[in-house]
Amino acid sequence: MSDRAAARSKQPAPHASSSSNFIRAIVEQDVASGKYAERAWGGKPGPARAHEGSAPDPARIRTRFPPEPNGYLHIGHAKSISLNFGLAREYGGACHLRFDDTNPEKEEQEYVDAIIDAVRWLGFDWGEHLYFASDYFDFMYEAAENLVRAGHAYVDEQSAEEMRASRGTLTEPGRNSPWRDRPAEESLRRLREMRDGRHPDGAMVLRARIDMASPNINMRDPAIYRIRRAAHHRTGEKWCIYPMYTYAHPIEDALERITHSLCTLEFEDQRPFYDWLLERLAQGGLLAQPLPQQIEFARLNLTYVVLSKRKLIQLVEEKHVEGWDDPRMPTLAGARRRGYTAEGFRLFAERIGVAKADSWIDYGVLEDCMREDLNERAPRRIAVLDPVRLVIDNYPDGAQEECHAPNHPQKPELGSRAVPFSKELWIEREDVMEAPPKGYHRLFPGNEVRLRYAYLVKCVRVEKDAKGSIAAVHCTYDPATKSGTTGAGERKVKGNIHWVSARHAFSADVRLYDRLFKHPQPGTGRDFLEDLHSGSKSIVAAQLEPALAGAQPEERFQFERHGYFVCDLRDSRPGKPAFNRAVTLRDSWAKEAR
Repeated sequence: MSDRAAARSKQPAPHASSSSNFIRAIVEQDVASGKYAERAWGGKPGPARAHEGSAPDPARIRTRFPPEPNGYLHIGHAKSISLNFGLAREYGGACHLRFDDTNPEKEEQEYVDAIIDAVRWLGFDWGEHLYFASDYFDFMYEAAENLVRAGHAYVDEQSAEEMRASRGTLTEPGRNSPWRDRPAEESLRRLREMRDGRHPDGAMVLRARIDMASPNINMRDPAIYRIRRAAHHRTGEKWCIYPMYTYAHPIEDALERITHSLCTLEFEDQRPFYDWLLERLAQGGLLAQPLPQQIEFARLNLTYVVLSKRKLIQLVEEKHVEGWDDPRMPTLAGARRRGYTAEGFRLFAERIGVAKADSWIDYGVLEDCMREDLNERAPRRIAVLDPVRLVIDNYPDGAQEECHAPNHPQKPELGSRAVPFSKELWIEREDVMEAPPKGYHRLFPGNEVRLRYAYLVKCVRVEKDAKGSIAAVHCTYDPATKSGTTGAGERKVKGNIHWVSARHAFSADVRLYDRLFKHPQPGTGRDFLEDLHSGSKSIVAAQLEPALAGAQPEERFQFERHGYFVCDLRDSRPGKPAFNRAVTLRDSWAKEAR
């Protein structure tokens, strides 16, 4: 057992609660022991080598969030971002934002910009610690030559098919490459030829020389450099060979002095190579002790969404959605447009905690976190989404008055606003029926309800259109029952409905978003596209109270009785807002599941 493996065996066992999870226990132990307190590096990290600097690192711990710039961040990343930045903040450390841009064919500046924007939106800042894997390409190549000279790597000229055939299986060992024992000088010459562009793509690769009989297939001489003629979004045409992610990532961690490299469970089998590589480079004098430690945790598995980058790209490219920031997408850009909040995501990350075993989290948990946060911050407004006209026959023609509605019923300090009232109103179509079922307490001929913040009205009759649908409802009102006036509450009624004045309201598009998929685990046993929810978006021409006309992009509201809505970030115009439904007031999917 290596020293690093022995140290791992002494790490604290996982804890069950999110407030004291197993990663926090490891960090606390390392901070208490001063494991990383005397590292001989000073100043800004990277590249940090064994012989550089003498001042101790001021950060007690260093974590990193290392996205690949080949797509937009999604909800699962919010958990990792909150964990890495949160731990650094809690223990007086630093968290780096680093782009693992080792695959030039799939990387774009658009994704870099979108990722930076998303992390900032979540409320985190990396200060001066913004890095790219490409910052270290020179060092990575130097390290590769070091491995070759030390006998830890060789250039393999087998074809990709031959390499796959000789790799072995989970039950059978692999076979050594015929190039495995070539002299180091010969491999070094070939590596330099690869670097200088003297061989075509796929002609040869640089492989680590470890153990082709290892029970861990990842240790069977993995490839660490390949030839790839592709322009890089930052280095241009400088390189025609690029490091593999599994080779680059541990080097990046070490050069940036990362103490705790937090990864999801799919990287657990890669940890032996992570340790092997760093130990060999430290032995070669290129890296200093103590080295980073990789720690794995369970990724987020959320029902009713897909988080596979490949599937998200397919949704966008095949136009099943309207782009990466479509409010139905599980991307952070989409969630932001939908009206979800950064605070709600941080609450969600805290609530689900950190575990070592995979499990499924119901999407309703995320929605509940958003409801909890939005309930606190969202002022109340009135919107009629499916309007039908209500006429108060005994209200004076041309008259109008003001009613007053609280901006937030649980926060009287936010005051109230004036809501205009007149003879003709818009109400919800579901609030009036000609022949209602038993237990229906809203408007029907002969029944009385309260117009919220206004008067009691009694339904006299309904008008129908040529198709037999209700076109208008006629009522009378009692002038002595205005809300907030003396005696207004003496008469009790069971129904209470909302409204907007037809003369003062304005029409606006309201997008009613729902879950993009109808199945809790999309694609289980079938094409995931078969589980797309056809009712995931509808647009209604709603009638809104005039106070909403000045809504600003990303301003959030509770539309009374309907849910939480946001003024759309992209499609709203001055004086012409468009609204997206973030989440309903209750979990309708949970009701359907029962």
